[in-house]
Amino acid sequence: MEDRNYIPDVLGDNFKKLTLPLPDDYEGKAVATLICHKTDKPSLKAILYIHGFNDYFFQTALAKKFNEQGYNFYALDLRKYGRSYLPHQKLNNVRSLTEYDEEIDISLKIIQSENNNRVLLMGHSNGGLIVTNYAKRHLKSNLFHGILCNSPFYDFNLSTIERKIGVPILSMLANYYPDKRIKSGLSKLYGLSLHIDYHGEWNYSLTWKPLIIPTVNLSFIRAIHKAQKNIKNNFVIDVPILVMHSDKSVFEHNWSDNFKHGDAVLNVNHISKIANTFKGNVTVCEIKNAMHDLFLSEKTVRESAYEKMFAWVGDNF
Repeated sequence: MEDRNYIPDVLGDNFKKLTLPLPDDYEGKAVATLICHKTDKPSLKAILYIHGFNDYFFQTALAKKFNEQGYNFYALDLRKYGRSYLPHQKLNNVRSLTEYDEEIDISLKIIQSENNNRVLLMGHSNGGLIVTNYAKRHLKSNLFHGILCNSPFYDFNLSTIERKIGVPILSMLANYYPDKRIKSGLSKLYGLSLHIDYHGEWNYSLTWKPLIIPTVNLSFIRAIHKAQKNIKNNFVIDVPILVMHSDKSVFEHNWSDNFKHGDAVLNVNHISKIANTFKGNVTVCEIKNAMHDLFLSEKTVRESAYEKMFAWVGDNF
């Protein structure tokens, strides 16, 4: 597809988007959205960014940093998220993370058709789990050449008993009651630490990224559980992978400034432990005082994250 198919995006500033029609699923019509911001100079390198749960792409600074490094930047709003959300759908709903293969495949083929022959896949949180799984299931692909993970969702932030017994039980029950809703267990404090109207510095849509998602379907738990089991089971990767995370997690139940200096969503020890079991060209990198989305941390922290990420990119590509 050529640039004329894109239309201006809500972000303005020469960000463009392309709606990707998808086959109907169990909720009916579905679409995904590819967003792009090209470099000023011709380039054969690109990155495809995939957001996390309760999220969508709005990180313009991240895109421009990659542009400065000579990469054409693309981002994907997955089905039922952000720009791709349709009124008849349950926001964020999915029954298997492999459903996203459709829009990832389409996006990577579009990126390749636009004369990019060196492509990195980047994912944040649940997006990190998605791209890691995708890489494991698409060995020897000519559509991507490296993986970047920003605080990937490699395990539930729960106690050992809850992770080893509770989650598998819920995952099993999802076979019979996929649309049964349960409490998400997520706190609004992370959202409060990000949004400019509260304690953060970022302006984004609270419709597309609300402060809290109160419930999830059992099938969502099963989708995550199956994907997490997959990457814990003899994971060998054939492209370089960088797994980045904060140096600490925040487990408090009331607001404090600690939410600005740690991961308030995931347990960073889980991320590090699991990533260090991967076999291949694997780099695990800790960012001091970083938030869950490393690149939404305070300025000095996110600059450190950019520096370490682009050093790795330069060494490997």
